[in-house]
Amino acid sequence: MTDKTTSDKECCTPSRSGKSCCRVEALLGVDERGQMVLPKDIRERANIRTGDKLALVSWEKDGEVCCLTLIKADALAQGVREFLGPVLGDLAG
Repeated sequence: MTDKTTSDKECCTPSRSGKSCCRVEALLGVDERGQMVLPKDIRERANIRTGDKLALVSWEKDGEVCCLTLIKADALAQGVREFLGPVLGDLAG
């Protein structure tokens, strides 16, 4: 069971008002080498620093990628540990 104070601070959980937490933050261009730049204000608000790792998650619809999401690798790893922890604990016991 998750502690109430922890779950209230998790990213992308619905707010008490029921409104979504997702929004379009910026439009990014892609250069000839396939590189993109995350705007400085977004990097600062997301606490993304030089050397940080981001996981790119994609969704497909009808055989084409339709949505991309960036997740801090540390946050993804923590989520996987929380999800699989009980399963792995059952296997060890």
